[in-house]
Amino acid sequence: MTATPRQLILLCLALSLCALLAVPGNFPGLGGDARLTLAVFALATCAWIGTPVDDTYIALGAGLALTATGVISSDTLFGTLGDETVWLLICAFVLAAAVARSGLAGRAAAFLVSGARSVRQLTHLTTAALVVTAFAVPATSGRAALALPVFLALSKVLADRRRLVVMLALLFPTVILLSAVATLIGAGAHLITVSVLWESTGQEIGFTKWLLLGLPLAIASSHLAAEAVLLTTTRRADREGPVAITAEQIQEHTEQPVTGPWEAAETRCALLLGTVVALWCSEPLHRVPPAVVALIGAVVAASPALGTVRLKDALKTVPWSLLLFMAATMAMGVALAESGAAKWLVTGLPVDVPPWLFLAVVITVSTAAHLVLQSRSARSSVLVPLVVAAAVGAGVNPVAAALASTAAAGFCHTLPASAKPVTLFAEIPGTPTYTPRDLLRLSAVLAPLTAALVLLFALAVWPLLGVPVSR
Repeated sequence: MTATPRQLILLCLALSLCALLAVPGNFPGLGGDARLTLAVFALATCAWIGTPVDDTYIALGAGLALTATGVISSDTLFGTLGDETVWLLICAFVLAAAVARSGLAGRAAAFLVSGARSVRQLTHLTTAALVVTAFAVPATSGRAALALPVFLALSKVLADRRRLVVMLALLFPTVILLSAVATLIGAGAHLITVSVLWESTGQEIGFTKWLLLGLPLAIASSHLAAEAVLLTTTRRADREGPVAITAEQIQEHTEQPVTGPWEAAETRCALLLGTVVALWCSEPLHRVPPAVVALIGAVVAASPALGTVRLKDALKTVPWSLLLFMAATMAMGVALAESGAAKWLVTGLPVDVPPWLFLAVVITVSTAAHLVLQSRSARSSVLVPLVVAAAVGAGVNPVAAALASTAAAGFCHTLPASAKPVTLFAEIPGTPTYTPRDLLRLSAVLAPLTAALVLLFALAVWPLLGVPVSR
């Protein structure tokens, strides 16, 4: 396969940087481990950006290179797989498989949208339903797969109103991506951010604290995005027409029951999910780690007597590639922090800027990063260690900076290939959906709005919730 000009440029840049790092006289004060770490980091980043090689393969190769050269120990590399955040995600996917098998999600969605009497009500009720799924299904791609049958049912009910179907097709992935910040398990990038903060600063963000900080932002950004989608994809005449969707109409286009009495499996699954979420939210009271709560819930969800899914079937839904990617990038983050490479990278940056300007730059770069790095986890792996190191030097609270960067990186709507949910809803055979032009029009409006909203939360809202701007 012939390399493209972009790939050749990136390769030349990475090799040039490696050559400069290999000369001992260059970059005085930079230790040998830091030089190796920066070389591996540069090669991995260029490979993520410019090659079709799987992101996980690149991350594993980088982690292996850092281990083989002695920058990190093998215990560090393999120990990341046993991190409690990895177990939290595994168990959350088992719970999500139980929810999907029970049909509970479709029933809840039908209950919400059937109450809509206008296009705007339908838009915001759908948004509310999608925000709630962040508590039941980890990772945005899993939520998109769960929501797709609901969208297909709605598209058939609204088949005579094409613009509304296109609007809903764009609304679903938009809200799924922006509402992920509501919970710690909303995206793998969140777990990477938590790990980097713990390794770099010793500050821990648990499920409850993330929920306190992220849920208000998720609600605000999701409903703001819903208005943006509605106004950029429909005309006034489309929005003025009444809407009357019943649960019975949705039932005609879906196999799982959304009407009638609840089945025993649905009741058990709802009680289990409610108990798990309640225990997660009340962690400061009982002190049971979220990963242990999730493991208990997963064992019950897959039990022969009370469960709704077999364990081996649930484990098939776990994105093992994502977990390996997370583990490898966590090891890369440890290498960046412990070798001094991250600190060296930000030593030349101006540190006498006001905190609001520092955060504004971080948010702007993180918002635009999806144009270069399509993987949300890869963006956090690259940006968060540097943001944390720069924040420490600039006198900004590293927790506020890392959260702002991670939240802003949740915007990835510009191109159909920018995120898996966007790709999924852009290619639905037999159903009207959005075009790249629709995405560009929405991004032109939504990108500055979401960036400004994240900055507002970082400066005005999060300080009230215990995360000050300055150290």
